[in-house]
Amino acid sequence: MSEEILVNVTPRETRVALVENGMLQELHIERGWRRGVVGNIYKGKVQRVMPGMQAAFVDIGLERAAFLHANDVVRAPGGDDAVGASVVPATSVPVAELLRDGQEIVVQVVKDPIGSKGARLTTQLSIPSRYLVLLPQSQAIGVSARIEDEAERARLKTLVSELAAATGNHGYIVRTNAEGQSAEALAEDIAYLQRAWALVEHTVAEARVGSRIYEDLTLPMRAVRDLMRRDVERVKVDSRDTYEKLCVFAAQYMPAPGPAEQARLVDRIEYYSGARPIFDLYGVEDEIQRALNKEVPLKSGGYLVFDQTEAMTTVDVNTGSFLGQRNLEETVYRTNLEAAQAVARQLRLRNLGGIIIIDFIDMVDDEHRRQVLRTLEKSLSRDHAKTTVYDFSPLGLVEMTRKRTVESLQRQLSETCSACGGRGMVKTVETVAYEIFREIVRAVRQFEADRLLVIASPRVVAMITDEESAAVVELEEFLGKTIRFQSDDHYLQEQFDVVLL
Repeated sequence: MSEEILVNVTPRETRVALVENGMLQELHIERGWRRGVVGNIYKGKVQRVMPGMQAAFVDIGLERAAFLHANDVVRAPGGDDAVGASVVPATSVPVAELLRDGQEIVVQVVKDPIGSKGARLTTQLSIPSRYLVLLPQSQAIGVSARIEDEAERARLKTLVSELAAATGNHGYIVRTNAEGQSAEALAEDIAYLQRAWALVEHTVAEARVGSRIYEDLTLPMRAVRDLMRRDVERVKVDSRDTYEKLCVFAAQYMPAPGPAEQARLVDRIEYYSGARPIFDLYGVEDEIQRALNKEVPLKSGGYLVFDQTEAMTTVDVNTGSFLGQRNLEETVYRTNLEAAQAVARQLRLRNLGGIIIIDFIDMVDDEHRRQVLRTLEKSLSRDHAKTTVYDFSPLGLVEMTRKRTVESLQRQLSETCSACGGRGMVKTVETVAYEIFREIVRAVRQFEADRLLVIASPRVVAMITDEESAAVVELEEFLGKTIRFQSDDHYLQEQFDVVLL
């Protein structure tokens, strides 16, 4: 499978696209004035402990107070809160025994502020690198579940355990990228993480409440660190300055088993100087626009409908114009197989998380159901976010979850419609007209006036003065008042004002 990473840099925005076989799979966006805070470490202050929720709100210097649940709090034996102390989980311990109002605490952001919710925090600190994640408050060694070869898992665990014992006895998680890497490469990673942690420890002692102690890398560097797998043939960057920084970063912090292979790693980073925008060249801009639509067409003629709400995301599968060649069951089965692959791709591209309900077209054959579910799980296997898929429910729905750490693509690029308030619908002109009639009656009964002026959108005024002109005459006779209507292009369809003259 051919993969490419495209980096588009403008003065106020950086975008990174992961393209597999010519198709956009992931899009990451970072804007200069609103960078994500996931992975950042802060020195915070507990604002309020809430025993009823087993949680606390913590001030870390952001616009909204962040949320820290008791299950995400770790404590040192004997109650020592020092950074770097050996800690034990605080599961089932009352939050009032773990935290107190006004307490200073070092925390890390695990989830960006989303919607009206503040950031989600943990006191279990971690610092990622190319192949490892440092757990400075632990001594455990874990290996990514995506490394499936048991012999390789054992090799990596033994190797990292020996390196950790020799360099400070901290805990580590071995990332998927570490598969097949040499002892030298892992040792370089550990040395980098040790330097980073030493800087954190030094900064904590002098930091004031609300200050950032550690900040994760910029988006282009994170992309190279996290997405640069063996399958990635090249990284194309359209900014000379960013290209040079990435080359230095790859040479210094992404060690390879040998000098020759390290050179090949740096050589995969290319500067794109073409006149045509890099995202246009690969069709990424068009894909982004399509990812903001509710409907996703399938090659067969079927289509998907995505509905994202605060509680969950629903996906409806429809056959559309696909008629099939054999019978209805075969047509449904083929559509669902294609839909399963498309859903997995769209979840990555749109960065949808939380609870997801997929309404596949009803299938009678149990084997067909198993194949569709297996196709969905296989298609999700390349997703970097953790996913859990459950079997078909009695209603024929597939329930799944996908870990969410940042806002979805739609919420990053869009805002609530000012006309409909996010409902996706607006009141008809007839509905607004009758609301105006009721408001006129209400206003006349409350206040004294000889004449009334109604200001509304052109469509509403046109409908009232044309189709409802007889109703206006009757209303004037009933109230004994003169009513005049005025259209205003600045009024939305649901907006109107009744002015007493």
